[in-house]
Amino acid sequence: MIGVTENFRKIQDLLAKAAADAGRSGDHIRLLAVSKRKPVEAILEAAAAGQRDFGENFVQEGVEKIGKCGRDDLIWHFIGHLQSNKTRVVAESFQWVHTVDRLKIARRLSEQRPVDAADLNVCIEVNIDAEESKSGVNPADVQDLATEIAELPRLRLRGLMCLPAIREDFAEQRKPFAALRELLESLNSSGLRLDTLSMGMSADYAAAIHEGATIVRVGTAIFGERE
Repeated sequence: MIGVTENFRKIQDLLAKAAADAGRSGDHIRLLAVSKRKPVEAILEAAAAGQRDFGENFVQEGVEKIGKCGRDDLIWHFIGHLQSNKTRVVAESFQWVHTVDRLKIARRLSEQRPVDAADLNVCIEVNIDAEESKSGVNPADVQDLATEIAELPRLRLRGLMCLPAIREDFAEQRKPFAALRELLESLNSSGLRLDTLSMGMSADYAAAIHEGATIVRVGTAIFGERE
């Protein structure tokens, strides 16, 4: 049975190959290990192998794991849908939030981020394929939202995140990621200084890397299938 450590080493190699194929340096691509519904022991095994960034989708589960891991060197990313009544604990416990899609959420995170903590890194979630079943802001509304979030204290707007519809063909997988990259470039041309494209998962990370992903969110390829 292949363990977390071996899986982690394998995905590192695959990401490096995808970066080389895209003519990019792997140093510019951050691996985010999606650890939702996985035990603390698996997280600690990945951490022992060198992984530092972990992503959680559920607030209470994530906060409990942060406490149980008890390691100050790990970086915790919230990557699930965030309800307004859960913003305080996220603002207090996580270093990144990838799923901001409303100004109300951003304002609450800003107000509730502890003053003695580093600025909270945030990404705007974009509904890049306009799917009714998914959260995220319409691409046409990203500019206005980004401009307003960039002015909020105790937040650092880093970039954009997307979770596109499933596609099997590599060329088709690249299309929504290209659209998100172009949107980021447009925001930067308007005066913002964004550096993050959080896009690509276990099944489509290579396509995302070809289109400029700086954070890829990988769970299954590291921790195995979820029950």
